[in-house]
Amino acid sequence: MESFRTEIENPIVQKEIIDLEKKIHLFRGGKIDDERFRSLRLARGIYGQRQEGVQMIRIKLPYGKVTSEQLVRITKVSDEYSTGRLHITTRQDIQIHYVSLDRTPELWANLAKDDITLREACGNTVRNITGSELAGVDVNEPFDVSPYAHGLFQYLLRNPICQEMGRKFKISFSSSEEDTALSYLHDLGFIPKIVNGEKGFKIMFGGGLGSQPAHAELLSEFVPVNQIIPTAEGIIRIFDRYGERAKRMKARMKFLIKEMGRDVFLDLVEKEKKAIAFETYEIDTTAFDGPIPEPLLEVPQVTIEDTAAYEAWKESNVIAQKQTGYYAIGIKVLLGDFYTDKARLLADLIKNYAANELRFSLRQNIVIRHVKEENLPFFYQELAKLDFVHLGYNSTADITACPGTDTCNLGIASSTGIAEELERVINAEYPQYKNNREIEIKISGCMNACGQHNMSAIGFQGMSINSGKLVAPALQVLLGGGKLGNGAGRFADKVIKIPSRRGPDALRTILNDFDANANGEKFLNYYDLKGEKYFYEILKPFADVTNLTEADFIDWGNADNYVKAVGVGECAGVVIDLVATLLLEAKDKLTFAQESFDEGKWSDAIYHAYAGFVNGAKALLLSENEKTNHHAGIVDLFDNVFITSSKIKLPTTFIEVSDKSNGAVTSKDLSPASFRELVYQINQNEPSEVFAKQYIQQGISFFDIIEKYRAQELANA
Repeated sequence: MESFRTEIENPIVQKEIIDLEKKIHLFRGGKIDDERFRSLRLARGIYGQRQEGVQMIRIKLPYGKVTSEQLVRITKVSDEYSTGRLHITTRQDIQIHYVSLDRTPELWANLAKDDITLREACGNTVRNITGSELAGVDVNEPFDVSPYAHGLFQYLLRNPICQEMGRKFKISFSSSEEDTALSYLHDLGFIPKIVNGEKGFKIMFGGGLGSQPAHAELLSEFVPVNQIIPTAEGIIRIFDRYGERAKRMKARMKFLIKEMGRDVFLDLVEKEKKAIAFETYEIDTTAFDGPIPEPLLEVPQVTIEDTAAYEAWKESNVIAQKQTGYYAIGIKVLLGDFYTDKARLLADLIKNYAANELRFSLRQNIVIRHVKEENLPFFYQELAKLDFVHLGYNSTADITACPGTDTCNLGIASSTGIAEELERVINAEYPQYKNNREIEIKISGCMNACGQHNMSAIGFQGMSINSGKLVAPALQVLLGGGKLGNGAGRFADKVIKIPSRRGPDALRTILNDFDANANGEKFLNYYDLKGEKYFYEILKPFADVTNLTEADFIDWGNADNYVKAVGVGECAGVVIDLVATLLLEAKDKLTFAQESFDEGKWSDAIYHAYAGFVNGAKALLLSENEKTNHHAGIVDLFDNVFITSSKIKLPTTFIEVSDKSNGAVTSKDLSPASFRELVYQINQNEPSEVFAKQYIQQGISFFDIIEKYRAQELANA
């Protein structure tokens, strides 16, 4: 595989791809434990599928932005290493499937040629930063949030503070108070504001979906733009240190805030400020400030034959931009799936006749930007050739669904099959809902809510249901969720569980009731007026399992009888309990610390050294069968088990001090009294060259001590 290495221009990317290749060889050779390797590959966008022996690759596209060159690169990679299908996720990534693990370094190297990364697309990292797909063109936005989303993405990518957290961390940037990026269900959600002429953000924090959704709390009504990066870093550092690492279901930041309380959490963030390299961080916006480029080619004049269809498309799928005379075009993509042949033609279209940029949306669609009004007929004609002019962009008929049992290990029932059927029902029987922007329908194949079912007006969650000795695929029906704007939202109620095959009739019942009785009320208002019990009663007949037919045991999109088969999920943390592996990792962290120090990155060097201390301490604690669940707990427990008992003596630290009065140089003993004191120097000192050098040396000395202790323990075993 030597050939692809030399073609990577960025030496940092080259190094991490080569490292992945080496780790794969070590794994194949039995030198790396399966659980540890899983954690490593997840942080590089490589995710196990339901189908054994192949991988899903998640391509990280910050706030969904992609150029024609990048889209073409993705199509080439998909054709070469996958199946030619591209799947848009609800975090604006692209996923491809059925990839061989051994080919992933080469795949990544090809993507890197057009500045596309897999880094931190999965695993316990900061996931893809999402943003409103209309950011930069939204008529209601105070300013374009794109450069700030991009700046935060660049700052956190490869940052040591967020490489191995207890759980994933999600960030969003909405373009306006409409909050289309859903700040209220993110770990950090940003909403743009201008106060007294100054740009800044309202920040929400601690939200999340999953099986136990939590509404984010208000962090601040206004944080200036040059303070969002140090603010985010402080919060991520505390989550990394105190976040749960043993109990996967309690490991998101929302649980940590609930456990310790908002004020205690934010007090720790405040105390961490000294460890952050700067109080303000200016984000460069110049790449986003220029004029809209003119099309490369002259746009041909066309004549629209079916003017009624064209006008319907304009009403449904075309959005006026804040830039006078320009429009964005929404492309409704069924299930978020499209194929490389159409993607290449779409890439040519935006490169030659628009501004060479499109964005993938949180609702798994495509948005073309910067189309001149007079060129809309041409775009309609060309998109129609690609079958990309289906009506109902961002409407009730535009259903969001995760992959479910198609490829995901955690899928319990089909989400794509039922989504396709529900869209068919709406298009055929309820065409008026193709222009309804109020009622959203979202579907997830399991409780993890990748399809965001529990924040939707109408949601469905894949489940199973027993009927005697048989098991049938089922759907839990949820109602009453939605975004309210400006950081507020509501989660849906779990109303009833029904066999999956009855999902379409349940939807018909809900819509028929709303059409007949709402009298102009908004859906959420009508739901509140009637109440959960009312909807339970009208849906109750569908829950009867005494009259199931043979068809009820076959899930949507399948030909065979349903079999409940749930694998091991890879969405969350992996508990690593191998002492040797942890010691090796601790040593790696110290190596990374020295490399960062040599590059003049004092803050990164210090954090790598901190991780070395923690990993080394955890290794010895595990050798004593002591259980640990977060960094802070490791630090305290190590003192109790090893330091107080004098099993281990901490390294001595002396520094030379010069007497200004006479020039005499003496040595001052800075030896820590406890492991806690040693490790928590990280937030007692500014990230200077002097402290970084001292801290790394202390880390190396500590590692030598614990390595010798472990060797002696093994010799005496």
